[in-house]
Amino acid sequence: MLETQESWRDEDGFRNRGAEVTRIEAFYDAAFAFAITLMVISIDEIPDSAESLIEAVKSVPAFAASFLLIVLFWTAHSTWSRRYGINDRASQRLSLLTVFLVLVFIYPMRMVFAAFFFWITDGWLPAHIAIENGPGDMRLIIVVFAVAFGSMGTATWALYRHAWKLREELDLDAHEALATRYAVMRWAAVPVVSAVSLLLSFIFSLLPPQRFQVAIPALIFFLLLLNRQWLNWQMRKVAKRLEEGH
Repeated sequence: MLETQESWRDEDGFRNRGAEVTRIEAFYDAAFAFAITLMVISIDEIPDSAESLIEAVKSVPAFAASFLLIVLFWTAHSTWSRRYGINDRASQRLSLLTVFLVLVFIYPMRMVFAAFFFWITDGWLPAHIAIENGPGDMRLIIVVFAVAFGSMGTATWALYRHAWKLREELDLDAHEALATRYAVMRWAAVPVVSAVSLLLSFIFSLLPPQRFQVAIPALIFFLLLLNRQWLNWQMRKVAKRLEEGH
């Protein structure tokens, strides 16, 4: 008996169009694994005493934050590949661009999180980098993070935007088209918030340095979590109306 359309849908309701792993996906996975390895081996030396072990453990929060950020982009690309199975020239270039950005910014991102945890714990968690100019150095580090995060987010947004443009060729049904449209909006928020962070950093650099001025351009990235929850709520409302319409 032939399988019905519903029987080969994934948990999120998408048909699995990318069942076969392409060479670009394999390269993407290997590059991200390499990036994570770079973060791990960058923890200087193997601990040889209780004191050095404690210092190594204190580096875990920065590594965990960097790891989660890398996984965020890897998961986004993995989901995109599974849902749409696109392997044209544009998608290959965007995937390679994301790999390039990850490899370029992997150390700056690690430094950003290390400096951030050093700053919020008043030096208890080590940064392993020199922060001599206080707010000025932190502002520069946050600017680097905003550029890195915004660039990677833009590349991921472009992938989902590309899938949205090909929605007719991909034969997306109403549910798949809805999820794709909201995925485009979620990822569009990343470069927007990054740009706002850069703007705030520039404005605050013209004012007398204050501790809160450094925190605001960094904390503004938490708006992405609120935006994601709001968009998910909106998408569920629209999806419910679509179901009721059927």
